[in-house]
Amino acid sequence: MLVNNIYEILTIVIPIKNEEKNLRTCLENVKEFRHVVLVDSGSTDRTLEIAAEFGREVVEFKWNGEFPKKRNWLLRNYKFKTPWVMFLDADERLTPRFCDELEQTLPTTKCNAFICFYDNWFMGRMLRHGDAMRKTAILRLGTGEYEKIDEHGWSKLDMEIHEHLQVEGEIGVIKARLEHHDKRSLESYYKKHEEYANWEANRYKALKGDFSKLTDRQQTKYRLIQKWWFGFAYFCACYFVKLGILDGKPGYVFARNKWRYFGNIRRKILKGV
Repeated sequence: MLVNNIYEILTIVIPIKNEEKNLRTCLENVKEFRHVVLVDSGSTDRTLEIAAEFGREVVEFKWNGEFPKKRNWLLRNYKFKTPWVMFLDADERLTPRFCDELEQTLPTTKCNAFICFYDNWFMGRMLRHGDAMRKTAILRLGTGEYEKIDEHGWSKLDMEIHEHLQVEGEIGVIKARLEHHDKRSLESYYKKHEEYANWEANRYKALKGDFSKLTDRQQTKYRLIQKWWFGFAYFCACYFVKLGILDGKPGYVFARNKWRYFGNIRRKILKGV
């Protein structure tokens, strides 16, 4: 008998490392799903205790600095029991509308992956304007994996953050939105983006000016990242053109951090990282 229930045909994969502030709410959110797998990278807080309370499977991942990283490693080594997988971060939440759309879409779709959009909560408020968050997060198993980037030992990120899913076949869009709601502090947010800036600067250096294999969006970013005005232009687009100004102080801080982030990448490139 063919099973069409998304709670049976979709595995939720949650990459974790020291996520005690976000994980409990995340696991409560996906409790109806039969298949939930947590991939841990040596958590030292209460993350694993919380996972044990919910009785969810935890797979340990130890990165050796080489390809594959966390998500690709699981795609290559874990024995999934479902045809579909969704990568959900601990600070992301499913909504009833999102699950309803999945229920109507996944059993009969010809697409092999789906792009998901997010309502982003920042500084205690949902940002209704500014730059939209999106990523390809749902994959039909066996039809793709995250792009391989030769990092030559310079990356300290053990999980695919900037890498994109490369998929054979059509990629669809889920219109209903997820929620992104990180309960960690602004200090943690800035620290995370400092790590991302290091990665971006190192990758720019490693590419040596050859951006031909990048997506159009990536090519635009890397061709402009050394321009002194790029971060400011991004801020203006996010804050004024896309109306982030209507989100009050959180909208300003979010857009201003994007300016700061791109400026930080530029400084690191000019200094040789």
